[in-house]
Amino acid sequence: MVKSAPQNIRTLSLSDLEQYFEELGEKKFRAKQVYEWIWQKSALSVDAMTNLSKELRQRLKEDFTLPALSIDATQYSADGTVKSRFKTHDGHLVEGVLIPTEERKTACVSSQIGCSLSCKFCATGYLPRKRNLEFDEIYDEVVLINQQSERIYGKKLTNIVFMGMGEPLLNYKNVLRAIDRITSPDGLGMSPRRITVSTAGVAKQIRQLGDNKVKFKLALSLHAANDIKRHEIMPINDTNNIKSLIDALNYFYKHTKNEITFEYILFKNFNDSLKDADELIKIYRQVPADLVNIIEYNPIEFARFEKPDEEKVEAFMQYLEKNRVNARLRRSRGKDIDAACGQLANKDQ
Repeated sequence: MVKSAPQNIRTLSLSDLEQYFEELGEKKFRAKQVYEWIWQKSALSVDAMTNLSKELRQRLKEDFTLPALSIDATQYSADGTVKSRFKTHDGHLVEGVLIPTEERKTACVSSQIGCSLSCKFCATGYLPRKRNLEFDEIYDEVVLINQQSERIYGKKLTNIVFMGMGEPLLNYKNVLRAIDRITSPDGLGMSPRRITVSTAGVAKQIRQLGDNKVKFKLALSLHAANDIKRHEIMPINDTNNIKSLIDALNYFYKHTKNEITFEYILFKNFNDSLKDADELIKIYRQVPADLVNIIEYNPIEFARFEKPDEEKVEAFMQYLEKNRVNARLRRSRGKDIDAACGQLANKDQ
């Protein structure tokens, strides 16, 4: 008989572990010890579980795997941003970023290895999607970036944004399960209000978030305020047009009352005119959105887009403000290490 491969210990519930230890003839409290090591103490190996006997740790290693992420490379930006390239147990690479400000320490995490959406302005969109990240791998990203934050800045993470590599809503179950572990009192205990999931716009899954009554914030990467332009830069618009996204966002808000943000990158001579601003205002007024994040474009080698000049950006912002749109200009961080929005591409460092 072929022996089945050992199970990932992090897929077990506390009651599963209790049953396992009971069958071993061990005391029931061992299950709680191991569960705490995995989720609260964020042990990335069985050997780190130092209050277990050597014999018991050896048995756990024989019976289970613990396929944790490891840091493959780290880059430090002049502005304090830290980019990490993580390696998965099966040899894939994926990136995450620590973005520090005076008030916040934010982890920008990835949900997929590569991406299938092929947005024309995003470096990740030019990579093939290898696979989804598992829920515990997403958890590891947060753990490892939090350790960096504590080591470098002496402070824990305050916020998490799913704005790294991949489309979170195309890895729906793993993203929600990771957030459950991150926010659970027997996990990292972070408030879901400090987590934002950013989507390129998967209407069906936005509605599903409403049905699941999630507690985290949602950001929609809009980037163009009419279907013709949006289709040109974001092929996902073919199957998820702006009207379907407006309907889905309203459904999400009705069921959760959670904060919604629009993300809008300005591209020179493409979506930066006052007519474009007018179309953006019309969309903003159809959704109970709290904020429009206007984002600086970060050029990448594959794309033809450029950043507008400062006067154009200023005129766009002033027009939104005059029309009572709550808009904020988000200056890019970590550009010198390809860690800014749209630049994550697993480049050799």
